[in-house]
Amino acid sequence: MAREQAILAGGCFWCTEAVFKDVIGVESVESGYIGGHEANPTYREVCGGGTGHAEAIRVSFDPEAVSLDDIFDIFFATHDPTQLNRQGNDGGTQYRSAIFPLDEKQETAARAAIVRAQPDWPAPIVTTIEPASRWYPAEDYHQDYWEGEGRRNPYCLAVIPPKLQKLRKSFAARVKAAEAGA
Repeated sequence: MAREQAILAGGCFWCTEAVFKDVIGVESVESGYIGGHEANPTYREVCGGGTGHAEAIRVSFDPEAVSLDDIFDIFFATHDPTQLNRQGNDGGTQYRSAIFPLDEKQETAARAAIVRAQPDWPAPIVTTIEPASRWYPAEDYHQDYWEGEGRRNPYCLAVIPPKLQKLRKSFAARVKAAEAGA
């Protein structure tokens, strides 16, 4: 089975990671940084806004179980792609809505996904499509954050459950069975 990857930035990577870990066909989700100009950025540096990186996730998935179009549709439905350089209380270019296509096929699919998603939003989608530059995995404590520390973090408790509810409501057939009732 061939595995594919997609790199998405939709605000805080803790929040987008939690959503995609619940999707059937997603084999892994890694939080990290992409799109900036500084080598080996740290979380503190990225949060400071000076590196140009976005907090992002790298989703590895089985395209026979979940399509790239499904990945993009879930992405657009579970964050606000109309907010420029912001998601909720998180502001700055590090929280931008962006897709980093890994090839021409992904770029074409990303552009089509924006067109498909636009009718669902009252304002123009501002998600950028940016060249996939070097990927930097986030520090270990950011990986699988919702499963551990995130369930005790007030920010995560306020932001992640509504995203998961939207996933379960809008994409019920795409949610892993073990998580569907949670």
